Amino acid sequence: MRKYILVLLILLNTAYGLIAQPGVSQHDPFIVKGFHLDLRVQVMTMDALKAFALKLQGYGVNTLIMEWEGTYPFEKHPLIPNRYAYTKTEVTSFIKYCSDLGIDVIPLQQSFGHVEYILRNDRYKALREDQKDFSQVCPLQTRQDSALFTDLYTELASTHTSKYIHIGGDETYLLGHDERCRLMVAKEGKSKLYINYIRMLCNIVIRLGKTPVLWADIALKYPKAIKLLPKGTVFIDWNYGWDLNNFGDHKKLVQSGYEIWGAPALRSSPDNYFLTQWEKHFKNIRDFVPQAAKLGYKGIVMTSWSTSGQYSQVFESENELTEEYAIRHVYPLSGFNMLVAAYAQSIKSAQLLDIDGFITGYCKEHYGFNASESAKFWKTLKTAPYELFNGEVKSTLPLTVKQLRDSAKEALETLYDLQPAKNKDEFEHYRLMAGIRANYLEFHYILQTINSPEFMPLQKPAILDELKNLMINETLLDLHFSQLNKNFLYPAELAEENELRSARLRLLYDRLAGNK
Repeated sequence: MRKYILVLLILLNTAYGLIAQPGVSQHDPFIVKGFHLDLRVQVMTMDALKAFALKLQGYGVNTLIMEWEGTYPFEKHPLIPNRYAYTKTEVTSFIKYCSDLGIDVIPLQQSFGHVEYILRNDRYKALREDQKDFSQVCPLQTRQDSALFTDLYTELASTHTSKYIHIGGDETYLLGHDERCRLMVAKEGKSKLYINYIRMLCNIVIRLGKTPVLWADIALKYPKAIKLLPKGTVFIDWNYGWDLNNFGDHKKLVQSGYEIWGAPALRSSPDNYFLTQWEKHFKNIRDFVPQAAKLGYKGIVMTSWSTSGQYSQVFESENELTEEYAIRHVYPLSGFNMLVAAYAQSIKSAQLLDIDGFITGYCKEHYGFNASESAKFWKTLKTAPYELFNGEVKSTLPLTVKQLRDSAKEALETLYDLQPAKNKDEFEHYRLMAGIRANYLEFHYILQTINSPEFMPLQKPAILDELKNLMINETLLDLHFSQLNKNFLYPAELAEENELRSARLRLLYDRLAGNK
């Protein structure tokens, strides 16, 4: 009888896409159930933000971490807001809207690395760790750093009712780079340089009556110094599918006594417009969410990165920056409802997500697919999820660019063969992503041809015809992209995303055609 009950429980859990985990409470393992919105690029319209918040509330999410970056309307520092900045009224209205939904809105203000959008302005040149790479502040410019971030945190605290302020603190690649920092590192080590600065930022937050939150990756490198930070500081352990000790001694963080939240991702490297590693993200949800619960983490936050956080700089002269372009734009969040739903299901209990079971259930409920159609759909999303590097496929399998291109075309055809009975607009995002990838791989197949030593001028007319066809396809893809995202992104953003996505194709055509 006991065996029968056990089998029945397993079948019930599997039917709902969940598998029980031992040693963890099966109900509400997290106090904080969060989602992170990255507005560095692809700034969502306010209507889209509110609609997304409402969806999250329906899924049981109670926390939203807003990485406003240049969209926040700082008044004392008017050079920081960008062209897509919201008004103060819009921000406060959104926070009130979320609060009424039971969602706590935590502002994320990068305060160490990832501050190109601030330091590019001459007003802040004295704060730069490097005068060519504007990504990071010098942690020894204590007075100026403190003044700037006191101003920014104060403005954020005035509009956000949350008890928390997220200060960033991740990926400080330039730590110890300039002469002053190198000297301190030689005497006292990088850990002290990092922790002293982070402690200063935490203390600013605490003086404002708030609780500091920071990413855990750099602190994990220096576990002995963690205890120097104020008690009550919250760490977010972001893990996108790697070993727990990827950044450092993970056990030391867990044993530190600080509150910890976990963070998987539904958009992360190497995702871009031409590749989404769907299976990797599903596995990240399946593995890390229950692992975080088992570790006793108080919260979980799904991160969703619109870009890499690194920038390509265009200089007018050796010392005059014209513009910075975010490297590796990703398809907008509008196309990832299924992953959001998978995350929402996973955080309701400390059970492993049965990926295949979830896909089947989601496709049946949202698209009206039967099991066979769901399996075909899932197969297309998993098809050959490999990057290209220097004209070659990055894979342990012996794949050619042509084979990768052919597999992408086959996946695209399958997506058009499948006919959803409902939520057709949502399904169009998959077709569009697949179409963008197929066009991209066709372009790279052409690149491989023209980079061959055998390529001769007589072959140019045929290549130009192929490129012209690709540009026609690209125009259709642009129209499709604009139509699907017209209420999600601003018109100027739609135009910019379309232009950046096809720039390399058009430049090659003009070069080979000799267009003047």
